[in-house]
Amino acid sequence: MRLLILAATAVAVLLLEVSAAGAARTGPPLGGWQPIKNLSDPYVREIAEFAVKTHNVEANTGLLLKKVVKGETQVVAGTNYKLVVEVKDGADAKRFEALVWDKPWEHFRRLSSFKAVQGNV
Repeated sequence: MRLLILAATAVAVLLLEVSAAGAARTGPPLGGWQPIKNLSDPYVREIAEFAVKTHNVEANTGLLLKKVVKGETQVVAGTNYKLVVEVKDGADAKRFEALVWDKPWEHFRRLSSFKAVQGNV
């Protein structure tokens, strides 16, 4: 009986410690989207250039990247980049949301989506 009470107490303490450790964990939820702090980072610019160039090939357009307006990343099996980019389309400025999946250690990069943002500039 004593052994059973001791084992139950040990399990309860262990569960409380695990629960407290999880509650004390700070930072973003795993797999959640996180804002990109430096939109001028050369790697972010490289991802944006890739998105625009790939879209140009797929859609037979001639968009030119002006700047990255907003960005978020999501850690998956690699990194998803969700970027709002401002592009030049002839004389017009337009905004698109691009989703790029990047796995640099495999030299893999894929444009998952590229869609116009409502309320273009």
